[in-house]
Amino acid sequence: MAMLVLCCTLAGPPRAAPASATVQDVLIEGNRRIEDAAILRVIETQAGDAYDPDQLSRDLEAIFEMGYFDDIRVKTRSGKDGKVVIFQVEEKPTIRRIEFSGNMVYEDAELEKNIDISTGSILNIFRVKRNMKQIGTLYKEKNYHNTTVSYDIEELEHNQAVLKFQIDEGEKLRISEIRFEGNKSYEADRLKDKMKTSERWFLSWLTSAGDLDTETLQQDVIRLTNFYQNNGYAEARVGEPEIMYQEDGILVEIKIEEGERFEMGDAGFAGDLIFPEQKLQEKLSSAGKTYFSRKAVRSDVVTLSDAYADEGYAHADISPRIKKNPEQGTIDVVFHITKNKPVYFERIVIEGNTKTRDKVIRRELEVYEGQRYNGSKLKKSVRDLYRLDYFKDVKVRREQGSSEDQMVLNIEVEEKPTGSFSVGGGYSAIDDLYMMASITERNLFGRGQYLDLRVQAGGNSQQYDITFREPWLFDIPLSATVQANKWERDYEDYIRDSTGASFRLGYEILDYTNVYFRYAFDVSEITDWEEYYEDEDYYGEYDYSEYYENYSSDYWNVWDEDEFVESSVSTGITYDSRNRKFNPTEGSKHRLTLEYAGLGGNVGFTKITAETGWYFPVIWDTTFFLHAEGGYVDESGGKILPDYERFYLGGINSLRGFDWRDVSPENEEGYDIGGDRFIQFNVEYLVPLLKDQGLVGLVFYDTGNAFDGGPIEFDNLRKTWGYGIRWYSPMGPLRLERGMVIDPRDDEEDARWEFSIGGSF
Repeated sequence: MAMLVLCCTLAGPPRAAPASATVQDVLIEGNRRIEDAAILRVIETQAGDAYDPDQLSRDLEAIFEMGYFDDIRVKTRSGKDGKVVIFQVEEKPTIRRIEFSGNMVYEDAELEKNIDISTGSILNIFRVKRNMKQIGTLYKEKNYHNTTVSYDIEELEHNQAVLKFQIDEGEKLRISEIRFEGNKSYEADRLKDKMKTSERWFLSWLTSAGDLDTETLQQDVIRLTNFYQNNGYAEARVGEPEIMYQEDGILVEIKIEEGERFEMGDAGFAGDLIFPEQKLQEKLSSAGKTYFSRKAVRSDVVTLSDAYADEGYAHADISPRIKKNPEQGTIDVVFHITKNKPVYFERIVIEGNTKTRDKVIRRELEVYEGQRYNGSKLKKSVRDLYRLDYFKDVKVRREQGSSEDQMVLNIEVEEKPTGSFSVGGGYSAIDDLYMMASITERNLFGRGQYLDLRVQAGGNSQQYDITFREPWLFDIPLSATVQANKWERDYEDYIRDSTGASFRLGYEILDYTNVYFRYAFDVSEITDWEEYYEDEDYYGEYDYSEYYENYSSDYWNVWDEDEFVESSVSTGITYDSRNRKFNPTEGSKHRLTLEYAGLGGNVGFTKITAETGWYFPVIWDTTFFLHAEGGYVDESGGKILPDYERFYLGGINSLRGFDWRDVSPENEEGYDIGGDRFIQFNVEYLVPLLKDQGLVGLVFYDTGNAFDGGPIEFDNLRKTWGYGIRWYSPMGPLRLERGMVIDPRDDEEDARWEFSIGGSF
């Protein structure tokens, strides 16, 4: 392949002309892309000037510095009125294409974004070499420190060329060793645990272990310094990491000066004390530490500031003074407090709300005009505004009021859409394939009201619901919910067609804690049960009529009726502090419900159910989940306890590995009858697979059973285990889980997949 050799021959000007010679004209020859005017603009020699060979040499250099030419020569010829000066130029080729080879880490398009050469530009070798270094720097950012970059030029017709970058990426270098020098109190492994930077291991190709990120390494220096200074080493210093690139890896060496270790001495207060000193001592976390901790002292400053802010002293100044006692090996801390003047809310201004009414926002605030400043109430007010889920962002600005002790509080909200229309489908163990459509508005007319219209039709059910909720009935935090529904569901043994309505009142008594009262009325028609029990293909020659008589009187006592009228009241208390509804990582959810049916109608029972669930964050952003649920139902005298109000277990929200309603007590003939009590336990370990995309993997263990007419037998619980994934997809929360039955019975499947689009426990 021919190499284009870049050169510039600065041809010396002709022999000196007589001093009286003048320049008649200046001409440019050989240029095709660069216009004459662009070249003449950098030349100082002009027509009419005295002929000056030294100036011509300077003009040659000026043209060359334009960077567009490989060769430049100057000629002269005699004219009628003097010398005609001719600059002959040979243009550099233009780049027709840029090609990359050998690159696997970066795509061609990404490399092109990071160079300043493009097609159509003039080929400049100095610029090419500069971009070679830029490509090398790009690879170093991903720890390819042995990458080499070369170039080749392929000449084409019409003074064009192809620029080819040839890349030898080499092996990626990872951190082979992190070495500490000067650490006496802590082993290297303990210090490495405090760092995000880590050494390579055999799965580094799958994880980021061993990758060198200089910014993360600088943060690790701060983490190590804080670790020492929070454990008594108040004078500890961690040096700048020394990075050494070797053939087989990267060595990181960190020097540490530990200094002496100090115990926590006395903690005292000075200045403006608005609380008894003993009460202030109780607020300190540093006072209970054996060794001095800067983190604990900083935390105490925040705690004290919040305590003063809650009393109206928004501008209180808390300054810790540290006194070292080298002889005793202790550090005393004195918190100097200047309370300044108490501050009052002069005005509260709501901004940014174009749909939501001021009233809806203000009723969530626990601060008001004329009130003394209270930091805790202000923080809770902002948290409650976020929990409404009407706003993308809530910003709080505190401004000086009309005087030093007055504050103007500006609350700026950024609204987000609260209405939705959705059409979709899914699958669940209960309904099989289903289609659904819904219209929901969570902030109706900007009044904070909730309206939901929903239609769902599946293989085993049809469902129509309308729900309306007023969260502040009579302008107090009393919620009122009205719901009407019509359901048709196939329970395998029979079909239930029900029409019902309910009214519910709820009240928040504490943070995350609500109590409620609910009245519900339902009329259910049972059909197709007789054909089911007369199916000879299923029952063979069994005497159906005798079974029906015994079965209905001894166990169900429901089939003497075709229509079941249920009038019930229920009350309960719920607590929900989960950080999110799907794939939560911390918090808990608990529920206790008491329901009584029998206020008219022919259905009567008393039912108690309880549920608790706990989420515990553990290492590597994983989560441990514990869940338990149980219930008891008792038939009211002289009335009916329908089968659909009894307890069955099985399915994706119960004992995975069993089908829906598969786990049930049986009668003497071996038929499922449902339980009057049940208990279940679920344990899950959740691991984020793609955290930003909401994809989570899990393993689980389920156990539980339903019982009839006797106590719960803990040695007779059914058990399953399994694994699965959960994804917060654009269609909604998706679950795919495989449950396997431990000790399956002869007539049971030993494993099954469960799939659903919807919620979880």
